Amino acid sequence: MDKKLIVVGLGPGNIEYLTKIAERKIIEAEIIVGGTRQLQEIKPLLKNQKLYELKRFNEMKNFILKSESGEILFLVSGDTGFYSLLNYLKREFSTYDFEVIPGISAYQYLFSTLKESWERYTLLSLHGRECDLISKLEESEAGVIVLTDDKNTPISISKYLVERGITNVEVVIGERLSYPDERVTRFMINQYMKYIRDYKINITVLRKV
Repeated sequence: MDKKLIVVGLGPGNIEYLTKIAERKIIEAEIIVGGTRQLQEIKPLLKNQKLYELKRFNEMKNFILKSESGEILFLVSGDTGFYSLLNYLKREFSTYDFEVIPGISAYQYLFSTLKESWERYTLLSLHGRECDLISKLEESEAGVIVLTDDKNTPISISKYLVERGITNVEVVIGERLSYPDERVTRFMINQYMKYIRDYKINITVLRKV
């Protein structure tokens, strides 16, 4: 039997931003794999689907290989094509068929709240990885959009840049985007000391000014 993996982007978070085709695929799915938060988000769409909570890649891989189902659906946050689970799945299951259903990304959503376009910005991820942030910022026409983590926080990034003499930047931080309690914080980077706190699940924009 041919095996197929369906990768579905959930969008920025709130299920109201889920596309119609993504909703249909979830409702029709037999097996759904996702993180704790992602599985929680789709609760209103669940009927008799079997759920697998993603924790360890090796365990998930064994689960997929042993599964007798012809199709398994994977939930990913935001954009399926930007640092998502897709690359791992294609590498580990190269003989399987794939279907990819994209979702609205967090940076798309954030810029919609700013009522601005983002084509002149450079997309980066510091979520579990490093890069030459200063070079990327200097090379970009308008600035950079950064996915952060617990180490590379909006404040630690601001501190790093200010200590290296970069002050002509506005920091825009989007938290809990698309949810009722979303928050967008904006400040000039050399004022970061006034904005030190714990930023929840966020995306950060460094805008040249």
